[in-house]
Amino acid sequence: MGFDTSRLTIIDHPLVQHKLHILRDRDTPTKQFRELVGELAIFEGYEAMRDFPLEDIEVTTPLEKTVCKRIAGKKVAIIPILRAGLGMVDGLLSLVPSARVGHVGMYRDPTTHAPHQYYCKFPPDVESRTCLIVDPMLATGGSLTAAIQFLREAHVRDIRALTIVSAPEGVRAALDFDPDVRLYTCAVDRGLNESAYILPGLGDAGDRIYGTK
Repeated sequence: MGFDTSRLTIIDHPLVQHKLHILRDRDTPTKQFRELVGELAIFEGYEAMRDFPLEDIEVTTPLEKTVCKRIAGKKVAIIPILRAGLGMVDGLLSLVPSARVGHVGMYRDPTTHAPHQYYCKFPPDVESRTCLIVDPMLATGGSLTAAIQFLREAHVRDIRALTIVSAPEGVRAALDFDPDVRLYTCAVDRGLNESAYILPGLGDAGDRIYGTK
């Protein structure tokens, strides 16, 4: 593939593949598309947080005391790249209700395809949190690498990126840009067209989530 596959996890569960085929269909209505994006974010969240350490805790059941496990001291921040990334936030918050949410606002220049930032705000203790950057589409990688840079400048150590559909060009750009970032995706597609859209892809995720096209 031409990039470090040890930091790339492709979530290929049969349910993920089934939901993804519906997501790709151009006739899938906005409501269903939006729901599927949230559901796929849950699958990705399970995998992205699989290695969180556990600690023992004693609880009292209706019958007796027992020792259970709980997540040990991990704090999470979810960082959607606006606007499409917002479609993945609620799914992840259903897994980690105590997570904080930051935002990175960027738009893509229609000619150069370069990202332009217009908004960036993180939780005040973001440097102590595991940060999950979320964006359904990873095309050129410009927006994702910019978001990674913002978080590194905020002294975040643990950054994990969650996308639904990725292009090889974007995967390579993100993994080459930062030697420690980890990437989770449901599919790595064929490549980009001349307008930097993913092929076969699923169109513009933001437009399909919000019904603006």
